[in-house]
Amino acid sequence: MSTHRRSLTVAAIALSLVVLSGCSALSDFTKADPKAAATAATTAAPVLDSQFTKDGTFQSHEEIDGLDFVYTLWPTKSTPRTNEWFPLGNKYFSFTFQAYDLDQEIRDPFKTKRRVYLDQIRVTSATVTASGVSEAPYELNGRAKRLTWDPQPLTSKYGMMITNPKGSFEIRNQEIGPLAMDTYGINLTFEATVFIQRSAGSKRYEEETIRQVVPIQIFASKTPTVVTDIPV
Repeated sequence: MSTHRRSLTVAAIALSLVVLSGCSALSDFTKADPKAAATAATTAAPVLDSQFTKDGTFQSHEEIDGLDFVYTLWPTKSTPRTNEWFPLGNKYFSFTFQAYDLDQEIRDPFKTKRRVYLDQIRVTSATVTASGVSEAPYELNGRAKRLTWDPQPLTSKYGMMITNPKGSFEIRNQEIGPLAMDTYGINLTFEATVFIQRSAGSKRYEEETIRQVVPIQIFASKTPTVVTDIPV
């Protein structure tokens, strides 16, 4: 082999080693650090599956014996942006609860529809935090006819009527106060004690409890939730 050809061969081998060495270094440089990935996964706040947060409202339907019981929640105009509900500051919501007799058409005479009365309404709360320490920032418990927004609800010994369209329980501007900084969610649990008329015109009523859990996402921020209007 000539001296010239030997030199070219040695140079080619050296270049190949440099390229391979460079690829190895680049691979080591770009390879994800498993410890860093695990730390990032741990520190990232989980996301709650919250209809209230995603849609800006929440509505549930529970059917019992042909009656549809409906909880509806929404943020008030004081704190309307659910993606800006932060741990600090106050957050406000309103909700309604009513029943629909599915055995009758909407436009049928009201006398053909079964009466449903709401006696007791109870709402409890539990925060979801990174530390696992939970708080109860909101609670409501009392007789519906005394709590409802309507100053003159239709009432009986069983409570206040919530059969649509003559009755509905509504309460407004409910306050959730400041939370721990590692809070990323709240679960509100609603429990309504109702008395159901088993047939239109009947004097027979049966008691039921209508329960619903509503998750709400809380977003990490050191800025307090902005109150755009004073609740009344």
